[in-house]
Amino acid sequence: MTAPVTPDQLCDYLTENGIAFHRTDHPAVFTVAETAPHRDEMVGHHTKNLFLKDKKGQIFLVSAEAHARIDLKRLHERIGGSGRLSFGSAELLLEKLGVTPGSVTAFAVINDRAGDVTMVLDATLANGDDVNFHPLINTATLRVSRDDLLAFFRSTGHEPLIVDLPVPPDGQNG
Repeated sequence: MTAPVTPDQLCDYLTENGIAFHRTDHPAVFTVAETAPHRDEMVGHHTKNLFLKDKKGQIFLVSAEAHARIDLKRLHERIGGSGRLSFGSAELLLEKLGVTPGSVTAFAVINDRAGDVTMVLDATLANGDDVNFHPLINTATLRVSRDDLLAFFRSTGHEPLIVDLPVPPDGQNG
């Protein structure tokens, strides 16, 4: 197995591929709520990322706006999953995307060299505003343009599935 790309290697890759980014370093954050004190200095969409699998083992990385409510009971219908989705284990996350819980990020598809992961992007993030994602670690955030994010996905062989994520009818997540 090839070693996962490091955050510095990711930044080098972005630069080599003409993808502009702005990096903000901050203390480790593990949840969307923990990012709140650092958001004022970061413009653009803030994000959350879900590492999911369906009952047949198909793997999805779902990136959405940080405070999006997502109906996990119906999400499989929008993204082509087989049956309801569940969260992938920490072991599977490390194996497929080379990151640990708390550092899940759309940039992790760079480590999916086998193309096993389907990248799902909430349509809200494709509206033209800049987007913010961790660079494979949760002690920094990279801001990129929407167009550069799409170029990054394509350069790694991960054409994103851009969908309107389902919202739960009862106001609860999943």
